[in-house]
Amino acid sequence: MSVQELLLGLERAVEAGEHRVWAVRCAHALGLGGIAVSLRWGAELVWFSDDISARLQDAQFTLGQGPAIAADFAEVPYQLADLSAGEGEGGRWPQFAAEAQALGVRAVFVWPVRTGAARFGTLTGYRVTPGRLTARQAADGLRVADALTGRLLAWRPGAEAPADGPGRAGAVGLHWAEVHQATGVLSYRLGVPLEEALLRLRARAYASGLPLIEAAREILRDLPS
Repeated sequence: MSVQELLLGLERAVEAGEHRVWAVRCAHALGLGGIAVSLRWGAELVWFSDDISARLQDAQFTLGQGPAIAADFAEVPYQLADLSAGEGEGGRWPQFAAEAQALGVRAVFVWPVRTGAARFGTLTGYRVTPGRLTARQAADGLRVADALTGRLLAWRPGAEAPADGPGRAGAVGLHWAEVHQATGVLSYRLGVPLEEALLRLRARAYASGLPLIEAAREILRDLPS
C-alpha cells in the first residue's frame, strides 16, 4: 500500500480502531521497521506501531537525550543513519545510541510534528540496517507527519476508545500517564519539585534496568488501596 493510499485511509482507520494496523503499514511504506509519535519534546508517547518503537521513545524519555528530544531540524528529517558510528551521529547521544543498538536498531529518523513554525511533537522511525533515507522516503515521512499533526490537534484524551486499547501499540492515548502520576507521588513524598521528582524516577528506572513505565508502576503499587 502506498503512502498516499494510507493517508487517504487515515480517518477510516482511526474510526475503525485500527491504529496499529495503519501505523505498521505506514512504517513499511516508508521503508522503516516502525514509527512512533511523541508530544512535548518526548514527554508523552501517543501513537506507536510496535514495541521497539515504544521502547526507543521510552529510552529517550528515561535518559533525557536523543533525537526526538533534541533534534534541531536544520535538515528535515533529522537522520541518524548509522548508530554504530562512535563519533558524529552516534556520539552525540552515546547512551541513547547504546540503548537503541541493544534493541537491534541501527538507524533513526525524526520528522517534526508541527503547525506553521510551532513544533509540538515528533514522528520517529527506525530501521534495523544503517543508511540514509531516499529523497522520496524523506518527503513521504514529512507528509505523514503533517497528516498526523491534523489528527492529533483534533484529538482529546478520552475522546476515542481504540480497539488496540490505551497504552498498547497503535493506540492514541497517554502512554506515560502512570509516569506522570508517579512523578506527582514522588514530588509529594520527597518534598521536591516535579522536575526533580521526574529526574529521580528516571534515575531509578535506569539503575534498575526497568522501562520507565514499570518503575512508575512499582511506585503506584505501593500506594494504600
